[in-house]
Amino acid sequence: MTDPRPRPTTAARAAIRGARLFPALVSIAATLLALAAPQARADAPPKDRFPTRAPLEAYLMPRDAEIALARSAGPESVTKDAEVLVLTDHGYETAVPGHNGYVCVVERLWTASSDDAEFWNPRGRGPICFNPAGARYCVPLLKMRTALFLAGKSKEEIVAAMQASYLAGEFPPLENGAMCFMLSKQGHLNDAAGHWHPHLMFYGPVEAAKDWGTNLPGSPVVGGVNDIDHVTIFMVPVRKWSDGTSDIQPNEVCDPAAAAGKK
Repeated sequence: MTDPRPRPTTAARAAIRGARLFPALVSIAATLLALAAPQARADAPPKDRFPTRAPLEAYLMPRDAEIALARSAGPESVTKDAEVLVLTDHGYETAVPGHNGYVCVVERLWTASSDDAEFWNPRGRGPICFNPAGARYCVPLLKMRTALFLAGKSKEEIVAAMQASYLAGEFPPLENGAMCFMLSKQGHLNDAAGHWHPHLMFYGPVEAAKDWGTNLPGSPVVGGVNDIDHVTIFMVPVRKWSDGTSDIQPNEVCDPAAAAGKK
């Protein structure tokens, strides 16, 4: 994605207004459309709220706490047998071996899209649990990005290096059925939106948006392209957090731009 940063289009807002199932939650999904929308606003805030990286220590957390947070991304029936990765000063490493092909991890904000205003925010903690197909695509890219971060690369250098790897055919193939759980109430995806809402994410090729009725007036399906990982992401809100508590808050109004780190 490029600067200046976009805002949700009229079509996106119409899609959200047309949704009748968890309208506040569905509006969160419009963040992904905002990543790809061409129109920019003259009063847009500065691109980077965190223009420089913090020391590595600011992104680390105690090992046991990170394991627990990673596992909170999905239902216990899935995460209890999943591989768990933790961030160290050498990159993401396996803390708990898995037995079901799922991989749970706490992402930092340098895994966001290139125009995310909080890309270097050290407070970002995104618990996510990939299914086997999702893990085979997303985890290698996560480790590639993290290696570049640890090598001291700038955001621009990370974007360029990932693009070079993609063009060289070094990205893994994206399989059908790739998805992940993001159901953790304890996460902090960014300062603007906190833990967001519980949701599933599905991954498809860049050209897949049209096949899902994405971003059409009246459609609750909203998605967008992650420019660095070359993938379309579709978000599907759900009723409950991984701990079983409800997320239904009828009077809540969600700001999609804030959830995407654009305010």
